Amino acid sequence: MDRTLVCRIPSAAAMEALGAAIATCCRGGEAIYLEGALGAGKTTLVRGLLRALGHEGRVKSPTYTLVESYHPAGMWVHHFDLYRLSSPGELVYLGVEECFDGHAICLVEWPERGGTHLPRGDLALSLQYEAPTGTSAGRRVRFQSLSPVGQGLIRCLASHGYGI
Repeated sequence: MDRTLVCRIPSAAAMEALGAAIATCCRGGEAIYLEGALGAGKTTLVRGLLRALGHEGRVKSPTYTLVESYHPAGMWVHHFDLYRLSSPGELVYLGVEECFDGHAICLVEWPERGGTHLPRGDLALSLQYEAPTGTSAGRRVRFQSLSPVGQGLIRCLASHGYGI
């Protein structure tokens, strides 16, 4: 069983389309960790996922609030951005345990800052600039399965034509 998948994403619109494809693969309860430099497209991917689930409002990076929660189509989606987290222990006060309830989709930017206070993820996405200077030349996205649920997500994305 493949535990990894790599694809090239040439534009912001393609990154949103990837988010939409991920949404079609999710059933609820998934924990997806998003890694990559500032501006790599993590929030753009989340926007595509939320739009595919029916969210019509604004989607902003929760850089200062640390978490934004949405409820499109009767499904909870929690978008975390841990970039400004001072200490992993702060996650206790954010109610992380309630968010990772086995029903909501949890998308976490900068998961490494959560340390052991974050539950194990199902899928890790690493977004990297294709051009060494960080221009808008596109991104390379590497998916790594961290659980059987993550393996199912990779199979589903591959069936949508993602992968090199």
